[in-house]
Amino acid sequence: MPEKNVRLMQGNEACVEGAIAAGMKFYAGYPITPSTEIAELSAAKLPMVGGKFIQMEDEIASISAIIGASLTGKKSMTATSGPGFSLKQECIGYAIISEVPCVIVNVQRGGPSTGLPTSPAQGDIMQARWGTHGEHSIIALYPSTVREIFDTTIKAFNLSEKYRTPVILLMDEVIGHMREKIEIPDEDQIEIYSRKKPTSSPEDYLPYKVKEGEIVPEMASFGEGYRFHVTGLVHNETGFPTNNNKVAEELIARLVNKIENNLDDIIDYEEYKLEGAEEIIVAYGATARSVKSAIDELRQSGHKIGMFRPITIWPVAEEQIEKIAKDVNRITVIEMNMGQYFNEIDRIAGKHTKVDKYGRIDGELITPDEIIYYIKRGRGQIAKSIN
Repeated sequence: MPEKNVRLMQGNEACVEGAIAAGMKFYAGYPITPSTEIAELSAAKLPMVGGKFIQMEDEIASISAIIGASLTGKKSMTATSGPGFSLKQECIGYAIISEVPCVIVNVQRGGPSTGLPTSPAQGDIMQARWGTHGEHSIIALYPSTVREIFDTTIKAFNLSEKYRTPVILLMDEVIGHMREKIEIPDEDQIEIYSRKKPTSSPEDYLPYKVKEGEIVPEMASFGEGYRFHVTGLVHNETGFPTNNNKVAEELIARLVNKIENNLDDIIDYEEYKLEGAEEIIVAYGATARSVKSAIDELRQSGHKIGMFRPITIWPVAEEQIEKIAKDVNRITVIEMNMGQYFNEIDRIAGKHTKVDKYGRIDGELITPDEIIYYIKRGRGQIAKSIN
């Protein structure tokens, strides 16, 4: 039997290991707590696999650089936290409309502005969905364990390449900095997806032409003999700008539909102790870890309670949540904010059952004891400390 690759690994390190396993060959970034280790480890590890690391002068330059690198065919990533994520929004929109695959990691901290640099938060949930302007869809993933960070980083790259879109990987300070023992899978156990290359000659290539029955165009790399125009303006199949209303509508609809019409492929979630549950907690990231412990204890004292944990935060697992809502008396959304994902769950489930929220915004992790207290006695309260 071959020896297993078992390591004690930090969450941010697992992100880098997953990115390299997925084929990342370029990283551009700017150090910012609590994501800095991702940049540091990328700088150390990428040259070992023939990749390139560059520290840019700021966050806008960082995402601009990974868009450029992706256009040359390199799988590319950047990482940041809340303030930097805010700065990246215009270029996220650019990558969406120009259909350039890339991965943006946001290890969240307290905000707004520079906020609480070393404290956990989950305050960028709605920004991940609507941070850039205009009508668009987005894929945002949120792991909860160190091993899951490794796996989800790979999935982020695969989805980005498959749908030619930026993918956001959300984490929080807790899971970014925590360490767990994980087993790294062998290369032959990892599924890797790369963008579809053009089958036409350079002379006949249309960079935004979609083949019949498909929704994502093939993508040539700069430097391979294919010459094409890339713009943030609405464009036709050639890539050049147009003011044609019909073309505009078709383009924007396709950009949305290539994600929203493939939910079965994109959406991932965990159901924990839902069997026989009369009440459900929705939680994600580090908060879901506390919720799991709380549910174990609440079950022992007779509470019929379970958890639904979205791993794909956007698009929302609407079908699954609505199905659950029809079978339970109450859903409680617990998150380190004042109810950002609650609004989405209430929109979906509120017509079927009561939806509560519990949040904390002081830079402290929500503990299992706090959750137990809330479920048993603290209904309707927000961020009530039991210390």
